[in-house]
Amino acid sequence: MPSHPSPSAAVTVSIVSHGQLELIRPLLDQLDRFGRDATAKVLLTLNIPEADALAGGEWDIPMERIENARPMGFGANHNQAFARCTTPWFLVLNPDIRFDADVLSPLLAHATADAGLLAPRILEPGKPTPEQHRAIITPTEILTRRKPGYAIPDEPAWIPGLFMLFRSEAYRQIGGFDERFFMYGEDFDICARLRLAGWKIRIAEHLQTRHDAQRASHRSRRHLYWHLTSLLKVWTSSAFWRYRRLDAASRAG
Repeated sequence: MPSHPSPSAAVTVSIVSHGQLELIRPLLDQLDRFGRDATAKVLLTLNIPEADALAGGEWDIPMERIENARPMGFGANHNQAFARCTTPWFLVLNPDIRFDADVLSPLLAHATADAGLLAPRILEPGKPTPEQHRAIITPTEILTRRKPGYAIPDEPAWIPGLFMLFRSEAYRQIGGFDERFFMYGEDFDICARLRLAGWKIRIAEHLQTRHDAQRASHRSRRHLYWHLTSLLKVWTSSAFWRYRRLDAASRAG
């Protein structure tokens, strides 16, 4: 039986499975091994019916399952989970993130009073250094980010939705993810709205997690469609244009 969480446990973890329980099992093992002291509970959402690949597993971290009657989008799933969050911090975690050490406790120690969103550096497969920080997402930025001469920002304008540790107060203040985005784009949008609300994005440069990348948008026409339509929603939103002005002003100052 799971033990009671540590009195210092400050994080509720939200993981969504799209038929990915086999992928999630090693993540739960690693959370239980390395993140037990900081984690109050894991909210595991089954977005579609699937075989129970977690059967027989035992973890000390309490886990609560949410089984959807119908599939929901990325933001809607995590907003649904957040309604069950009673901790100061809410961690949105991809099923294919991997831990080699405790990241949560030192990440919480890295938080400042104005930090609405925390993250470590993300190491992609086969790469010796973490993913570069991301600038405001525009058509030009997308086309040039991998080319020589691209000016990598010292601090990210946004972070991808692989590992997003939100201050619950900040998440609640801005209403969580915008559910108009079914998949893709919602991570940029929520970063923009957090910054516009006065919160900071803080990256712990000394901490890393690994991403066992599952790049469906490169393989599936449906995912590519979601990706492209989400970008159009981003670029036609008022938050994008207001954040672009805010970001330009902060970098100029």
